[in-house]
Amino acid sequence: MGIQAFFSAFIRWARPALDIAILAYLLYAMYRLLIKTQAVQLAKGAALLVFVYAGAFFLKLETLSWVLNLLAPGLVIAMAIIFQPELRKIFIKLGQGGIFKRGQGPRSTQLDAILHAAELLAEKRRGALIAFVRYVALDDIVERGTRIDGEVSSALILSIFEYDTPLHDGALIVKEGRILAAGCFLPLSEQRDIKRSFGTRHRAALGLTESADAVVLIVSEETGAISLAYDARLYYNLSLPALRKRLGQLLESSGKPLSEEAAFDE
Repeated sequence: MGIQAFFSAFIRWARPALDIAILAYLLYAMYRLLIKTQAVQLAKGAALLVFVYAGAFFLKLETLSWVLNLLAPGLVIAMAIIFQPELRKIFIKLGQGGIFKRGQGPRSTQLDAILHAAELLAEKRRGALIAFVRYVALDDIVERGTRIDGEVSSALILSIFEYDTPLHDGALIVKEGRILAAGCFLPLSEQRDIKRSFGTRHRAALGLTESADAVVLIVSEETGAISLAYDARLYYNLSLPALRKRLGQLLESSGKPLSEEAAFDE
């Protein structure tokens, strides 16, 4: 067997394997994307429509097929309207690849200043909400708050949250080591299985991470617990070493994904 014949045989064998491998990877990536964006209901609805249409086609149910063909364009538009938040989250996740490089996160000293302020606020049972911008801009939220555009410092954070100032109840928005605005109100979470013990701050933190890729640090006014929210999930009452490690990983410019075990391994 010559080299050309061997190469041709290898291509004939490798092409189906490559086809299956790529398809399997795409299905797995889509599954992870649906789970991360809480869009499982969208997938269930689409699968049900496909199942009904396939049944009507194979069983030759002409009336049902005619109705489905007639309603198909309207159903696609209706699903796009009904599941608009889920579709938006999917496209946000698709846009978070490495080719869209974000700016540098807070420097190590600035991260220490944020955590120091959070620790002091937690000891005094003063609630706080600090959102870190990553790939997805939060310009609409910043515009509705009070512009600050100041460098991150413990003193500035404490002056806003430690006393009952007009900006105390809102969130700080931090981007590239600067506080863009304070007194910003975040969208509340759409999740229905949130613990009733969680107050408005935790629900607002989750709400922002459901619609953007921001990372939110929460200081509970009731318990003094310091938590993180990102990827539509809440990680409650974390230790300071775990907080610092995970925030550094999430906000670093490379933006590489990390496992939860590695993230919170102290």
